Amino acid sequence: MGELLRRFWHPIAISADVAPGKAKKVRLLSEDLTLYRSEAGNAHLVAGRCAHRLTMLHTGWIEGEEIRCMYHGWKFDGEGKCVERPAERNCRETNIRIAAYPVHEYCGLIFTYLGEGAPPEFDLPRNSAFERTDVMLFQRKQIWPCSWLQNVENSLDAAHVSFAHVMGRLGEFGNAITTEVPELAYQETEAGICQTATRRASAQVRVSDWTFPSENHVTMPGISPGDPWIEVSNWMVPIDDTHVMRTSLYAVPLASAESNERIKAYFKDVGDYNAADYHDELFAGEYPADPLIRLTAAQDYVVLVGQGAIADRVNEKLGSSDLGIATLRRILFRELDAMRLGTPTKAWRRLERSSQLFVKGDMVK
Repeated sequence: MGELLRRFWHPIAISADVAPGKAKKVRLLSEDLTLYRSEAGNAHLVAGRCAHRLTMLHTGWIEGEEIRCMYHGWKFDGEGKCVERPAERNCRETNIRIAAYPVHEYCGLIFTYLGEGAPPEFDLPRNSAFERTDVMLFQRKQIWPCSWLQNVENSLDAAHVSFAHVMGRLGEFGNAITTEVPELAYQETEAGICQTATRRASAQVRVSDWTFPSENHVTMPGISPGDPWIEVSNWMVPIDDTHVMRTSLYAVPLASAESNERIKAYFKDVGDYNAADYHDELFAGEYPADPLIRLTAAQDYVVLVGQGAIADRVNEKLGSSDLGIATLRRILFRELDAMRLGTPTKAWRRLERSSQLFVKGDMVK
């Protein structure tokens, strides 16, 4: 599965978290890496350790577009080539290299491609909802102690909304979607899976698109009644087998100046919230007094981490409401089988539409 995932672009950090001339340690797909931004502001991603004595490279410093190891001063460029070994006298130029990967910044997030060869065009993760000029963009990142696949499967489980997201406290998300158990339909698309949840009593139809291999794009209600609905993409990427990086990108339509400032203040306040920091309180039933972001994350955290670091799928009992999970697993096994046999996997392509919520025939945003 790791080999398959390395064929796609994944978010690895929030752009604002890496200042010019700074470096930080990152980990993705069980690989330790160094993410740094040059003095000119360009992001680079190289191996986690220096090739010389294997000390952590992020502890060094930035010189122009290059990073220098603090131990003996070996310097590497953004393509991983060692360009200087100051303590080695009369040494010739070498072919010493460390791993280096391409990066792409998009809407305040840094993405990387960890596969071999030339990366695919950066297109599949894009969504027109984030590229409009009349929206405010916000980014968040959480690290949870459980498998990435539990998080992905949760994205394709529309039935859980009627239960998990009314637990502890009822926030704006629970209010908007209602507790009625939906009728579910799933269809494979050019990008991934289209999920339709129909709640007939409230004449509500929620259509959302999941993009292979780990991105879920949905709409969610605003912070307060009357606020515009929010477009959000969530990427669930494995740090390793038992830890997941959940990266979220929000697009909030511009409104009045007063409303815009209030929403900016809210997202600034919740930006550092990571449900894993409140593990004991959440499992004791103490949910945050918050209308949307913290509460929704806390509810998902309890059900997903509550499955264990890696869910015991051998002993689970699936039902008809798990159609989305069954659809996902069939696609994953199909792609893995193709890869093992050396035949082409599916050429996934970006959808041009946004997710939608219809209530009594009208689209709510």
